[in-house]
Amino acid sequence: MPFPLAGVLPIVHTPFDANGAIDDASLAREIDFAFAQGASGCGTGMVSEILRLGESERKGLTEKLVAMVAGRGPFFASVGAESIAQAVDLARHAGAAGCDAVMAMPPTLTAPGEAALLEYFSRLAEAVEVPLIVQDASSYVGQAIPLTVYIELLRRFGREKILFKPEAAPLGPNLSALRDATDGQAAIFEGSGGVLLIDSYRRGVQGTMPGMDLLAGIVAIWRALEQGDEETAYRVYFPLAAIVCLQMQAGLDGFLAIEKYLLYGQGVIAHPYRREPVGWSLDEETAAEVDRLAARLQAALPLS
Repeated sequence: MPFPLAGVLPIVHTPFDANGAIDDASLAREIDFAFAQGASGCGTGMVSEILRLGESERKGLTEKLVAMVAGRGPFFASVGAESIAQAVDLARHAGAAGCDAVMAMPPTLTAPGEAALLEYFSRLAEAVEVPLIVQDASSYVGQAIPLTVYIELLRRFGREKILFKPEAAPLGPNLSALRDATDGQAAIFEGSGGVLLIDSYRRGVQGTMPGMDLLAGIVAIWRALEQGDEETAYRVYFPLAAIVCLQMQAGLDGFLAIEKYLLYGQGVIAHPYRREPVGWSLDEETAAEVDRLAARLQAALPLS
């Protein structure tokens, strides 16, 4: 891998046109935007709406993104699925397409026990040569992954092969539990959208995987933390966290609606459409509050 998986690694939003097809021009613009904002790399995940994409769309998206990233940083593809066979197929495709890593969450329609989870992730790890990021997306969908599963995967495959993105609540204590149980060997990423970024950083995460919408703020916070500049980190954090709180009120739909609203407002994507059905959309008052907070965030950013 030419670049390490570390730092700010945003999750790509899948832009759609007015007819519901993937908007390639907006997608390319989004990737250019990410690297211009200071992202270390990027990947696909829950806010990519992968569960709303067909198999051919999902594979096609991976291929397009590998080409669009064009070696500017690492790219990882989300390959979690409802069966081992599906997930392995997606993982092998991602590896063949040139991905630098794959990321997988457990099946969402079943509740596999520890043995089944170990089999699922082990089969994925064995299917590809690139690293596997084990994602617990239970704050959005599916079930939490037991700590014992993390520990056993790390024992079997090593820290270069198995990385972790635990998102089960309470996030901070769970990050520390994984860190301590592995004697600091686990490479851990957080995905709180920024609302728990400072706390997560203090607990030793290797990187963060936010959405694209607040990327300038996330990068500014991460760089400030790396430089020991708490004043800047907290100044940027407060309006950013307030926006994420608005997103959190409606779960994954809340994140998608507001994140695409902000990306559309920044001219990154041509339409803020989401694949239907959706359970929540912005009303005018929420949008107005997002705009007010976004202006405060912009004012809080350090001068470049």
